[in-house]
Amino acid sequence: MASTTQKFLPILVIFSLLHIISAARNTLHEQQPIVDDPSNTMLLQYHRGPLLSGKISVNLIWYGKFTPSQKAIVSDFITSLSSTKNHKTSNNPSVATWWNSIGKYYHLANKKTSSLSLTLGKQINDESYSLGKSLTNKHLTELASKGAQSNAVNVVLTSSDVAVAGFCSSRCGTHGSASSKMGRKHSKFAYIWVGNSEAQCPGHCAWPFHQPIYGPQSSPLIAPNNDVGLDGMIINLASLMAATVTNPFGNGFYQGPKEAPLEVASACPGVYGKGAYPGYAGNLLMDKTSGASYNANGVNGRKYLLPALYDPSTSTCSTLV
Repeated sequence: MASTTQKFLPILVIFSLLHIISAARNTLHEQQPIVDDPSNTMLLQYHRGPLLSGKISVNLIWYGKFTPSQKAIVSDFITSLSSTKNHKTSNNPSVATWWNSIGKYYHLANKKTSSLSLTLGKQINDESYSLGKSLTNKHLTELASKGAQSNAVNVVLTSSDVAVAGFCSSRCGTHGSASSKMGRKHSKFAYIWVGNSEAQCPGHCAWPFHQPIYGPQSSPLIAPNNDVGLDGMIINLASLMAATVTNPFGNGFYQGPKEAPLEVASACPGVYGKGAYPGYAGNLLMDKTSGASYNANGVNGRKYLLPALYDPSTSTCSTLV
């Protein structure tokens, strides 16, 4: 099993905005963020491996208790990644626009166009906590295996009362791959895990919708879906989705050691809008009715806050606003 663990912790006492930890070695590796530094030309190297392509189903494995409204926040986000006729967002900036910017990495990998097409797949519920309320990395892979293991990304989402190894102390989510066997054929499938931090560490994993544990103590922003835990999960899920398609099996686009890589979203921690700096998410849009901060429109009138992505054509962190 290959696994990449990322810590989305935007504020620290020092100016290092990101910690990346190797799940296998369990050692902390600090990385400096790259923001508008022209010396970082093609910072993320291509290691000649495959990127996800073709028609990919995103299957959601809900572990623990989630309300229907919470599930809708996530499923609408996955649907928003695609700009099909049936699920087109008229308002800009959109989630689909944010996602389409990843196409630049397909060009760099000598693919004429991004043939990737995402759809919302099956949703699997495990409200009985079949593996308990304290999960290991092995448990996460076991849960991810419940989804389809061909042409799929399986996303494990754990509820706020579930403890996961390394959660809060060193990570908010992870992505990786696992082996599968279909008949005589062996293959790999990609998976993601994201936890709901609301009851455990919102200052770590749901900033800027909660005051950070370290650094400048600015007032938290209002979450666009009125759910600090779920809106924080969307930020981390978005980051991990971008990393998964561009580095699904550990030999795609990244910088640094394979076990603890810097990837397309983790290269720009804590950046959500122009003018961002430590403790400030950037200049964002504000909903006139709720006062919530966001930078992307989704299907069904949804609003989301999505992280900046590293733009290989400009060597900068690119934001929607």
